Amino acid sequence: MDRREAVSALIALSVSPLPSFAQQSNKVWRIAFLGTASASGYVEEIDAIRRGLRDLGYVEGGNIVIEYRWAESDPERLKAMAMELVSLKVDAIITHTVFGARAAGQATKTIPIVMADGSDPAAAGLVESLARPGGNITGSSSFQSEVAAKRLELLTEAVAGAKRVSVIFNALNPFSTVAVRDMGPAAKRMDVELHQFPVKERDEFPAAFAAMGKQRIEAVVIAEDPLLNANAGAIAALAATHRIPACGFAAFADAGGLLGFGANRPLIYGRAASFVDRILKGAKPGDLPIERATRFELVVNLKAARALGIRIPQPILLRADRVIE
Repeated sequence: MDRREAVSALIALSVSPLPSFAQQSNKVWRIAFLGTASASGYVEEIDAIRRGLRDLGYVEGGNIVIEYRWAESDPERLKAMAMELVSLKVDAIITHTVFGARAAGQATKTIPIVMADGSDPAAAGLVESLARPGGNITGSSSFQSEVAAKRLELLTEAVAGAKRVSVIFNALNPFSTVAVRDMGPAAKRMDVELHQFPVKERDEFPAAFAAMGKQRIEAVVIAEDPLLNANAGAIAALAATHRIPACGFAAFADAGGLLGFGANRPLIYGRAASFVDRILKGAKPGDLPIERATRFELVVNLKAARALGIRIPQPILLRADRVIE
């Protein structure tokens, strides 16, 4: 090879994209997603995980296989599915919420577990600390108590004069109960009567909203919870039928609710792919700090506002990340 050929070869090598770790390995990785609710409520979030893995060189059905399990909000089914996935000897388990992480953590102390989203895992006793998780669990978490209080604030601003506000939450989720408790000081500061409507399953939603109507509830906060998130459309329809303005997670407004506020869920779920990638490269989950959500979205549904006869204040519209016409 003369000097000209050598230089050309070096240039070609420098501009050619290097294969990713996933592409270099001949191994077919096997991971799992353990869902606490139903698949229909988490389409965008699962797509974000798949997209994140694909961007890192993992091709589903090619060099990576993903086992999906959905517990449909059944705690016993969740435990059984966690044990089933462990028996498959997957390389990592992605799950969400403290419920999912706890079920997976009880089933295995060796397989890495990535929590795509949930409340504080340190407060739940799942990890030693956010900075140094220890054990086999890591991932991302969000600010559920703070988010619930912010939804209350947005509702009272959007529905001027609202004093009788309710919060609907999953009675089986202790972290939702904590978030509801933490809404108390905010409600007092806003001079709002906060009425609690606990539910345990989807079939209880109609009775809860009927009771709100009888009690002349003027607005309702939807607590952060997989059962409620997965049934956003049904809840939004009930709120519209009973003419009760409602605020839930960001995509709740897309489902027909008046307001949506919360962490950007596709973004935070997409981060799970990065955790998996680092773990498959050899990182120990206990050494990977828990990430907390940094990007939050406010979505306003003007179509729902018109149907309710509500004029959304300009300051809210100016702060909105998206407005649905």
